[in-house]
Amino acid sequence: MISKFNVITHKQYVKANLGLEELLDIIDYHTPLKDPLAKEFIKISDIIEQYEKIHFPIGLPTLQEMIELRMFEMGLKRKDLAVLLNTSALRISDYLNGKREITLNVAKALHQKLNIDGDIILQ
Repeated sequence: MISKFNVITHKQYVKANLGLEELLDIIDYHTPLKDPLAKEFIKISDIIEQYEKIHFPIGLPTLQEMIELRMFEMGLKRKDLAVLLNTSALRISDYLNGKREITLNVAKALHQKLNIDGDIILQ
C-alpha cells in the first residue's frame, strides 16, 4: 500500500495507468488475491487512486444542482416544486439562483420529499 506521504508524480500516474491496462487483459474476477498479478493490480490501483484524489477531486454537488436534478428526474417545473415544498415559485427561483438561503422547513421538505441528502443541504 502507498503511504499517505508519498507524492505521486504525473509520470508515475501515467505509468500506473498503462500498467493497469495491461493487467486488465491478464487478470479477472477469478484471479486469487494472493496471486502476484493481483497484488500488483491492487498496488497500481492505489497509486492511481491517490493521484486522482489530489488532482481530480469529486466533491458533493451543490444544493441547487441537486434540486435541479430531482426536478428533472421527477418531471417538475418550478411552480410544481413550489407546491410540493409549500412555498412560492418566486422563493424557488431565489433558492435556485442563490439569492436566498433555504429555511429549516424547506430543508426538511427537500430531504423528505426530494430525498436530498442532509450533507448536501447543510453544505
